[in-house]
Amino acid sequence: MSLSPVPRTVSVLVVEDDAVIRRAVQLALERYGYEVSVAEDGLGGLEAYRAGQHDLLILDVMLPGLDGIGLCRRIRDESLVPILMMSARGDALDVVSGLEAGADDYVVKPVDIGIMVARIRVLLRRATFHPEVVAGADAGPSPSPGPGPDADSGSGDGPLVFGDLAIDLRGLTVSRAGATVPLTPTELRLLLAFAEHPGIVLDRRRLLREVWDYGWEGDTRVVDLCVVRLRKKIGADRIKTVRGFGYKLDRS
Repeated sequence: MSLSPVPRTVSVLVVEDDAVIRRAVQLALERYGYEVSVAEDGLGGLEAYRAGQHDLLILDVMLPGLDGIGLCRRIRDESLVPILMMSARGDALDVVSGLEAGADDYVVKPVDIGIMVARIRVLLRRATFHPEVVAGADAGPSPSPGPGPDADSGSGDGPLVFGDLAIDLRGLTVSRAGATVPLTPTELRLLLAFAEHPGIVLDRRRLLREVWDYGWEGDTRVVDLCVVRLRKKIGADRIKTVRGFGYKLDRS
């Protein structure tokens, strides 16, 4: 995979206890133009995160003291910063635990740096995306989730409304029964993908392409776990499972 260096300095924090892997990842990312800070354990990673301004975090699952899952949860309580987990085995339990803790994606060690950089770039794009691109709205003053009365969008600049759920495309905010719902960039993109096609079943592979921007085969567990997290925030019945096919947003 051929990737050109990033055009601007992006700050990445790598938390990895293996000195050889930590140094190898640091040097590789620096060659792509990233500014890289490192920590060797979970508590050190938490301290480094709080002390700096990082655009993205890479956390190993197996860390001494505070492990990567616990570290991810602690950071998620404070920030929506993109998080990429590293798993030594690609073990299903590691992957599920990391995603449930709030990670956006994962890579398996030994790390393919080309794939890691590609996924970093996707995570950074998701963290700074323009909602009209994802939601398929025109650049004009009247964004819409799709043709027809699929949602009550109110006035031209009003939010998309699905029952007690309101999505403000301009302000990038989501509220439920009037209360703000804090979503990670990935969760917001997933919700907007559903809002673009309310009532229509979207399969996991399509969501991987549209939300995770995968140009290659990805792990559909990423989709499933993000749906679980999203349901906890916007209501368990808002996103329906259609067995054998995928998911859809309830329009009512």
